[in-house]
Amino acid sequence: MVRWQPGTRERLQEAALELFARRGYEQTTAAEIARSVGLTERTFFRHFSDKREVLFQGQDLLLDAFLDGMAAAPDDATPMELIGTALESVAAFFPGDRRDRSRLRQSVIDQHPALQERERHKLSTLATAIGDALRARGVPEPAATLAAESAITVFSVSFAQWIREGEERSIAEIERAVLSELRGLAGGVV
Repeated sequence: MVRWQPGTRERLQEAALELFARRGYEQTTAAEIARSVGLTERTFFRHFSDKREVLFQGQDLLLDAFLDGMAAAPDDATPMELIGTALESVAAFFPGDRRDRSRLRQSVIDQHPALQERERHKLSTLATAIGDALRARGVPEPAATLAAESAITVFSVSFAQWIREGEERSIAEIERAVLSELRGLAGGVV
């Protein structure tokens, strides 16, 4: 018997997402997810603390994308320029071939208040970390907090547009348009 196979975590994630969408999040157990890909419940819990985390495991990678984008910005970048470079970096995290999976994931989250709360917590955690990074770059308050919250707002609005049925633009294109809209609002243009 093979004790380890490459891609176990990814197989569990795909199976969980498919089962959540087909049967419902509440009706799907960790044991069923594991069995659907020929694994044991114990193996599932080696990879995830609970079935909810199957949907949120990429949070650290998303945070890294935000922070890497900010780190790549010039030292004299304004807070809004830092947001722009962070969002460009995050866009690489969402290639077009992830759109359908992202739609499916969001549909599962949208159906369950506890998952919606976990999603809000994820976004709040990202905003806090971005704010910390901005302050570390010397951005004073309240600009650091406003910029961090703005980055998350632009990302959230852009993501929601990106996963809409019929949307064909890349998330990077959408982020640039949403950021431009925000700049217009802040400048009193709109």
